Amino acid sequence: MHAFMKRWAGVALAGAALVAGLPAESAAKTEIQFWHAMTAVLGERVGEIAAKFNASQGEYEVRAVYKGSYPDTLNAAIAAYRAKQPPHVVQVFEVGTQTMLSSGAVYPVHQLMKDHGIAIDWADLFGPVKSYYSTGGNLSSMAFNSSTPILFYNKDLFKKAGLPDRAPATWDEVEAAARKLVAAGVKCGYGTAWPSWVLMENMHAYHDQPFADRSNGFDGLATALRINGAFGVKMMELLARGAREGWFMYGGRLNKGEALMGGGECGVFTTSSAYIGNLTRASEGKFTWGTGPLPRLGGFPQGNSIIGGATLWVLKGARPAEYKGVAQFFKHLASTENQAWWAGVTGYLPISNAAVKAMEASGHFPKHPQQRTALVQMAAGRTTPNSQGIRLGNFNSVRDAIEEQMENIFAGKKTPKQGLDDAVAKANDILKEFAALYK
Repeated sequence: MHAFMKRWAGVALAGAALVAGLPAESAAKTEIQFWHAMTAVLGERVGEIAAKFNASQGEYEVRAVYKGSYPDTLNAAIAAYRAKQPPHVVQVFEVGTQTMLSSGAVYPVHQLMKDHGIAIDWADLFGPVKSYYSTGGNLSSMAFNSSTPILFYNKDLFKKAGLPDRAPATWDEVEAAARKLVAAGVKCGYGTAWPSWVLMENMHAYHDQPFADRSNGFDGLATALRINGAFGVKMMELLARGAREGWFMYGGRLNKGEALMGGGECGVFTTSSAYIGNLTRASEGKFTWGTGPLPRLGGFPQGNSIIGGATLWVLKGARPAEYKGVAQFFKHLASTENQAWWAGVTGYLPISNAAVKAMEASGHFPKHPQQRTALVQMAAGRTTPNSQGIRLGNFNSVRDAIEEQMENIFAGKKTPKQGLDDAVAKANDILKEFAALYK
């Protein structure tokens, strides 16, 4: 045994000498776990931006890990935190904002950057992004992929139906165009992705209508939805008629409906401005398309569309050296060069004024006019307590409750008023339970 121990000690010393002789850059980097929900083109871009950071320095290695859909990623992060094995950074969609703020699991990004002596010009952030993700004027999560819904239309199908090459500006125009498209043999006259986000959450904000009490949750934890009023019923009556008469085709929850637009089957479509990247690839060599602002419903005031997408949240439980790496990664993300690149290749909104100016200076928008639509739409809007955004506890479950009843309405199983009343009743129970837990 003694001889064995001597031999083992010799091997260990030799190994130590070998490691000591290796160049410094081969030493292990501090790994930063970054969980995200991006697929297809967007997932590739996330991988690229992590790779750029990793190549730019020798201390840290950001490992970008796809964890499923937005809800899946949020649930995975919650489970990991409870198991005391959280990622350093997790991408959470805007629906999860209040859940994250109430969780007690977050290292606020403004504090992270301050603690590591890294200055970012927060005042230069795109106003709606900063206001939505800030608490007490300070950013809670790192602005990353912000979007807003816009309208897309298939120019080839419009030509086939004898329609002018322009985006419908009102819901009356959407209905008229969708009817002509279907009459011309088009499978889907009008369709949408993210049904609650586009057709209920954004439509209420866009027309300056309340979505929930307490200024949509910005003045305290909301406990009651307001979507079953005159505006909500009118929107659902329009869409229920479209589903019944065949000019509106429901494509499912989340972004599932985008398959209709990407497959060249839909004439008019509403979804996130971030769909530009995926649609560009899906349509290449097959059909041409354009964009326009969300359609308006007559008889209601002007509000603003609201921010979607996601931000990056830093979770508690890591070592100081790891947080230093996270701060360096966020500094990399916040650079004007990277912000302009990210917005340009994805279709997400540039999140800083400097990035917008850089894109304008490079001639990006004349070459890609579709990417200007979301900016023009946001600039033309009016921010009010109804249109500043929506912060609800357990918002993902609230959205499920709304979409369950939207599906009943579209299928003709319930009237618009009955369906919305039922959605409100179920959602209010969810909101009250959350408020009781975090009061």
